[in-house]
Amino acid sequence: MPIIYTFANQKGGVGKTTTAINLAANLAVRAQRVLLVDIDPQANATSSLGVDKTAPLYSIYHALVDDVPLEQIVMLTKRLHLDLVPASVALAGAEVELVSLENRERLLANLLAPMAERYDYMLVDSPPSLGLLTLNALVAADAVIIPIQCEYLALEGLSQLLRTIQLVQQSLNPRLRVAGMAMTMYDSRTHLSLQVVEEVAKHFPDLIFHTVVPRSVRIAEAPSFGEPLVSFDPKSRGAQAYDALTMELLERESQLVK
Repeated sequence: MPIIYTFANQKGGVGKTTTAINLAANLAVRAQRVLLVDIDPQANATSSLGVDKTAPLYSIYHALVDDVPLEQIVMLTKRLHLDLVPASVALAGAEVELVSLENRERLLANLLAPMAERYDYMLVDSPPSLGLLTLNALVAADAVIIPIQCEYLALEGLSQLLRTIQLVQQSLNPRLRVAGMAMTMYDSRTHLSLQVVEEVAKHFPDLIFHTVVPRSVRIAEAPSFGEPLVSFDPKSRGAQAYDALTMELLERESQLVK
């Protein structure tokens, strides 16, 4: 069975999609079979892997709303071992369309189940909200990775997200756990970045990843070329940070098995 990670944070611009695509690519480099599921109406994970968000005939929207089998939607990417379920702007209306459906919070989990034997990992990039799409992503997941931007405002809403995760654990998905909090956009030139990291470490010492992802021009440029950092600029600070973060995640997984 694959491990399903959902990347969640209701605040936008915290590096959620960047973290999802780069961890997916780094797992794929390690010969792990990875499926990246883009369930964000902005479809940034889709375009960041070089796919025109308007091009696919089907997207995750059609699986959720029109019962199109997920296997008809999965796309190969330029990266070996990395497949993609693309998103589209049509997802913006899905929150309303799904409300009346039975078991609406389990739609994504039911879609992923038949694909389980094909992959070692499934990574879900959720929208920057706590709506029905994010709820589906949390119900489908084994664990949540929470990217947190190293700025003060990024801490606001964190308690609400954790409360939502707790409610999902209690009522919909008891296996759900927080895999870790990934500090992103760290600027070593500012004292504020260090303060934010220290604050998160103080309150969540067992959850914060030791690896800190720096603010980097190369990280910002890579999506416009449709490439993850491991292929765009593998020697860059950002690429090295995401490689280290992947290693740390795998180490945490191994500790759980023991």
